[in-house]
Amino acid sequence: MNRYSASMLAPIIALFALAACHSAGEQVPGDANDRNPWNGIAAGEVVHFLGTEPFWGGQVGPDGLTYTTPENEKGETVSASRFAGRGGVSFSGTLAGGAATLMVTPAPCSDGMSDARYPFIVTLQIGEQTRSGCGWTEKQPRTAGQ
Repeated sequence: MNRYSASMLAPIIALFALAACHSAGEQVPGDANDRNPWNGIAAGEVVHFLGTEPFWGGQVGPDGLTYTTPENEKGETVSASRFAGRGGVSFSGTLAGGAATLMVTPAPCSDGMSDARYPFIVTLQIGEQTRSGCGWTEKQPRTAGQ
């Protein structure tokens, strides 16, 4: 019998995912001895995100995490805790589908369906399901392709 629940493991998974965002030998911006968390998205900013196959999206910020699907366009909003690691930021909460962790990593992203370009890769884990998508903020917006 497994004595660890998915809700207990989600924050740990988020930490490992954020740490793994940088490949071996890749220099983290700034001084190599800098131990400060990544600050590319301020605590008060709203991060918008979307994904395809299946379609999903939402936003996360000071007012919580809102997760939407075509079947639930209004979405489900829950409170979320924020964690800034060395390679990005994550938000954790509990949706109806289970423990949820949204990881935001600074890297170019394409939704695969449009010419839009996004400044962040997002990974959303809800219970046992993992979804990949793209994200943006008002300060770091999505842009149309060339």
